[in-house]
Amino acid sequence: MEPVVVLALVAAIVVVFLVASSVRIVPQARRYNVERFGRYRRTLQPGLNLLLPVADRINTKLDVREQVYSSDPRPVITEDNLVVNIDTVLYYQITDPRAAAYEVADYLHAIDQLTVTTLRNVIGSMDLEETLTSREEINSRLRAVLDDATGKWGIRVNRVEIKAIDPPHTIKEAMEKQMRAERDKRAAILHAEGERQAKILTAEGTKQKDILEAQGTQQAMILRADGEAKAVELVFQAVHRNNADAKILAYKYLETLPHLANSDNNTFWVIPGELTEAIRTVTTAFGDQSTAGRPSPAQPEEAATGGPGDTSYESRTPELGAGSKASLDAAAAADEAGRQAAAAVSDAKAEAEAAKSPQTPRRGQTPGGS
Repeated sequence: MEPVVVLALVAAIVVVFLVASSVRIVPQARRYNVERFGRYRRTLQPGLNLLLPVADRINTKLDVREQVYSSDPRPVITEDNLVVNIDTVLYYQITDPRAAAYEVADYLHAIDQLTVTTLRNVIGSMDLEETLTSREEINSRLRAVLDDATGKWGIRVNRVEIKAIDPPHTIKEAMEKQMRAERDKRAAILHAEGERQAKILTAEGTKQKDILEAQGTQQAMILRADGEAKAVELVFQAVHRNNADAKILAYKYLETLPHLANSDNNTFWVIPGELTEAIRTVTTAFGDQSTAGRPSPAQPEEAATGGPGDTSYESRTPELGAGSKASLDAAAAADEAGRQAAAAVSDAKAEAEAAKSPQTPRRGQTPGGS
């Protein structure tokens, strides 16, 4: 082979190498830091970039998209001297590739250690219960500290989240017992409140029922009394309209006496005190009728013993004779009415006893039914 051809081939290889080393294509969301003779020169942007062969070289390749870093659980002591394991999730983004490459040796390790120390400072000022219920406060305080510290590293911390807080096993059991007791307490309170409401509603229902029944009874009694009053008023109006005298009323009074013994449960009978007055009224009526139908016995007496000139005797003697005769007839009529009333009461009593025991024959009847 000719030496010229060899030299041309070597020259071509060198040119290809130089061209290949001087051209760099950077993908999207990537940043390349370029050094020239060991010193930072510039940061390559996405696209086609040209470098000085042999003099320029790429030192670091960084991803400027938002990154997620999850740390391992770390033990942290709370204010009440309890050890809890806390693991966090960090969301960060590189904003300055030069600072991220030259201001800190390992930015992930630095962020992890800074997160642990800041977390211990924050949790150390809280007790366990406050730690479990104050995640938002812990996140905001962590983010403020980390964002301030990582700003000079060319990194922006977007979010810091606590992924888990694991207290000791004994504390978990105690918390479970406490939660169970709280739930039992709430259940007992709700059950008692339900029973109380049920009793109150039942009492109110019973009260309303009693009130309505009393009102119904009151209205019924009022209506019954009104009806009886109207009936009595109509009876009195009929009596006064027909001009019934005391004789008829006394007779009707005696007529209703046998009905006192009609009830099956009567074992004794009470004769009203007005019976004698009613009998006297009836007998007076009978006596007036008897004297009205007879001739006055004073005329023979006047014809036999007195003269027409003796006016005092004439006016006094016939009245005494008529009065004595009327009183005898009235007494007989009263005795007869008393016997009739006693007989009526006896008959009513016998009918009541016969109604109670059908085998006993009534008065005035033979056992054979004759």
